[in-house]
Amino acid sequence: MRILVSNDDGYFSPGIAALAEAMRGFGEVTVVAPEADRSGASNSLTLDRPLYVRKASSGFFYVNGTPTDCVHVAVTGFLGFRPDLVVSGINNGQNVAEDTLYSGTVAAAMEGFLLGIPSIAFSLADRGFDHLDTAVHVVQRLVTGFLQKPFNEPKLLNVNIPSVSLGSMQGYEICRLGRRHVAQPVIEVASPRGEPMYWVGAPGGIRDAGPGTDFHALAHAKVAITPLRVDLGDAAAHVALDDWLQSLP
Repeated sequence: MRILVSNDDGYFSPGIAALAEAMRGFGEVTVVAPEADRSGASNSLTLDRPLYVRKASSGFFYVNGTPTDCVHVAVTGFLGFRPDLVVSGINNGQNVAEDTLYSGTVAAAMEGFLLGIPSIAFSLADRGFDHLDTAVHVVQRLVTGFLQKPFNEPKLLNVNIPSVSLGSMQGYEICRLGRRHVAQPVIEVASPRGEPMYWVGAPGGIRDAGPGTDFHALAHAKVAITPLRVDLGDAAAHVALDDWLQSLP
């Protein structure tokens, strides 16, 4: 089995080192990750300049681009073979609710999925990598399950792991995405030359954390497993929009 490992925190992250090591028991592992922290890069591809791939002393490969770039370059050219599985993470912090739209960790897995490869994004709920051993256990269990009972067709899974000891974990749950309120406004600061600059504000507060959501599972020390899809089309809006279109002068 050939496994591609990537992330959005950068090739030097403790999370990707732990993920790569956890994968070595399953087969041939190749790590291709961003050269810098690209958290929040979402599914962006770099189209305005060429990309290079270099090898670090750790044996990991790094790219001067986004998480999506890393998986795309690896699968469509650099590796010279097609991986059997793409795993991304272990992210420094959760990727839940609307966070999944911005997450580079999820984007790396999504690129693998778009290329027809089963892909899983792993995130540890609290920042700082406490209880990374719990995350490694979860990763190994789920990948073992994938090997023993593979999906009938490629799936894209977003897995958020509670930052608790393994003994305190309360199981696993298949979840839907929760919902947040609108994000906080940007924060304006002045440059040394007096020019206005802006920091992106904090994510919005939790709006829907009811039973069945990823928020709810993590709050109850459960691993939240959310299957994702790429189709953004709103089929339910077709009739209303068709009526609107026909009413135009």
